[in-house]
Formats: sequence, C-alpha cells, structure tokens
Amino acid sequence: MKRILLKLSGEALAGDKHHGFDEPTVTVVAKQVKQLVDTGVQVGIVIGGGNFWRGRTSETIDRTKADQIGMLATVMNCIYVSEIFRSVGMMTSVLTPFECGSITKLYSKDRANKYFAHNMVVFFAGGTGHPYFSTDTATVLRAVEIEADGIYLAKAIDGVYDSDPKVNPSAKKYDQVSIQEVIDKKLAVVDLTASVMCMENHIPMYVFGLGETNSIVNAVNGQFNGTVVTVD
Repeated sequence: MKRILLKLSGEALAGDKHHGFDEPTVTVVAKQVKQLVDTGVQVGIVIGGGNFWRGRTSETIDRTKADQIGMLATVMNCIYVSEIFRSVGMMTSVLTPFECGSITKLYSKDRANKYFAHNMVVFFAGGTGHPYFSTDTATVLRAVEIEADGIYLAKAIDGVYDSDPKVNPSAKKYDQVSIQEVIDKKLAVVDLTASVMCMENHIPMYVFGLGETNSIVNAVNGQFNGTVVTVD
C-alpha cells in the first residue's frame, strides 16, 4: 500500500473512559502510524466524533445543527490526535472543508497531495462540511479523492459480524465479505451512502479492532484478524 485512508473511531480513542480522550490509547495509535510513515506509506486520517457527540444525541436540536456540532467534534479530535502524532516525531496537517480561522487549513486535493509529498500525515476533519453526511461518507469521499489504495477502519469491535455481537453472543464474524453483501444484508460496516461509493469506486475496506496489539500495522501488512470487505 502506497497511500491509505485510516478511519479512527472516536469512541475507540476514548479507551475505557468511553468519552473524551485517552492519551495512552492515542499514543499507541501514533507510534503505529509512525512505523508505517517511516516505511514510506502515506497516511490520511478521518476521525469520528462519537466520543463527544453523535448526530442524534439530542432529539430537541435541529438535525442540521446537531450535525454541525458533530463536525466540530471531529475537528477537536483531529487537532488533539495530530498533536500527539507530532509528539512522537511526525509532521501533520489538519484540513477542513470550511474555514476555521488559522486553526486548520482549507481542504483541497492539491493541498493534501502537497502535504503527502512532504511526508506529512494529513487529517481530514469536519466531515464533508454538510449535514446529513456521516464521517463514513467523508472517509470514502476523501479516499476516492486522494486515490487511496484502501480504507482501514479501526473500530471498537474486531471486524464485521452478521448481527450486533453486543446484543447477540452467537453473532458470526466474517473473515471476508463483499461490499454487495454488506449492502444487501445491511451489515453496517459503513453507512449505505459510503458503501455504494466504495462499490462504485472499487476501494476495498479492512475492518479491525483498534484495541488489538499492533493492530494498525498488522492490518496494513495483511496480518490481522479483522474482516476484508472486497469490491471485485
């Protein structure tokens, strides 16, 4: 893999606290990504905002405003994680689809490619910049735009199951599943919009548990216990 898009779950980054930031967890992630960057892999990152806010957290807030709060949660996450990455020796940049003053840079494909060429880890914060589109959709959109070789989904669970393993102890885990089956069976790897975009643009996904030892490095090197979502 020359260039990847890594999607980090906000909840997974919160560790056992389930809310906010867990610095030891984020530091482990940073050290793994540095291993990849040191071998020449270009890494783009999208982070969910679920450790602070989910779009449907409040039923009294207008959906558009709720989604905007979620976008800002992802900006906070990217700024924080970016700084932890810098502390272990990487160069980073945070790009957003809307102006955040001098806090971030405005996203463009050309700008992202320039940063990749300078061996920087690029954080894509703020989702798509529009309500009603999840960070799943933002992940696939950015992956398509930057021509990533694959999407790596680091989650709180260790792969794709035929039902929710938290609810059904007998849920079956897939080692490999096609994107068409994901759509047909509503397996919720990513949302439907993101799934269709993956299928149309032939970008494979690799789903694995962030909490496993060396999980990110192993996933990128093909040595992992998660689920491969094929697009052929």
